[in-house]
Amino acid sequence: MKAIIENGGKQYSVEEGKVLFIEKMNVNPGDKVVFDNVLMVDGKIGTPYVKGAKVTAEVVKLGKTKKVLVYKYNAKKQYRKLQGHRQPYTQVEIKKIEVK
Repeated sequence: MKAIIENGGKQYSVEEGKVLFIEKMNVNPGDKVVFDNVLMVDGKIGTPYVKGAKVTAEVVKLGKTKKVLVYKYNAKKQYRKLQGHRQPYTQVEIKKIEVK
C-alpha cells in the first residue's frame, strides 16, 4: 500500500517498511509517530486530506546532515565570509498505513 503524507511543509511518498529522513521533530528514538495529513492512499485522492487515513511510523534516530559550506565574497572589496550549516533531521520507519 502506498501513500503520500505531508509533514513540515513537504510531501513524502511512503510505503510500509520505508525509512525516511524528515524535518526535525520533538520526539525520542523508539517513539511512535502518527501522521494524519495523508494526501493520497492507493490512488484515492483527498480534498485536501483523505478522511480516516493515518500513517504510523517509529522514530529510528535523530541527527544532523553533512555540513554545507556557505561562502560569501565581494570582488575588490576584501570581503570574504565562510559559514557552515548542518540541518537537523528525524529518521523514521513507516510501520503501518491505515484507511477507515
